[in-house]
Amino acid sequence: MSITEQQSQLNQAETRARALCGWSPPSLPADSVTKQRVDRIRVGNLAAIGVVAVVVGLLNLAPHLPLRASLATVGVAGLEAGGWCSLNYWRCRHAHCLITGPGWLAFGVFAFGEAAVGHSLIGGYEQPVFMAVLGTAVAFEAN
Repeated sequence: MSITEQQSQLNQAETRARALCGWSPPSLPADSVTKQRVDRIRVGNLAAIGVVAVVVGLLNLAPHLPLRASLATVGVAGLEAGGWCSLNYWRCRHAHCLITGPGWLAFGVFAFGEAAVGHSLIGGYEQPVFMAVLGTAVAFEAN
């Protein structure tokens, strides 16, 4: 069996698969090389757990750094989380990723802007804002 036939069978199985807890529709077929590469990254839970661990680690490290470095670290966490969720939404269409992807990407850019100016523009509430994006996404998913 050729690789193309195997990929076609895998795509058909994914299309028939049910979504986790009925939250979102099943993943879209990987009909391009880019989609296949993204799907290889997303396979299993290890990559997602790794992303969460790195983001949590960055958010825990940030308060122990000087202000500019702290804001930049929170910005990296936002860009990483937002990038992951954007890729995830592109492939599997989880509704919460529609909120967290662009929300955390915008937040990451904002935090880098704060680092460039050298002070917080929201009174040091970067981490609560990060969590507010998550809370908004979970509430959106629940509806």
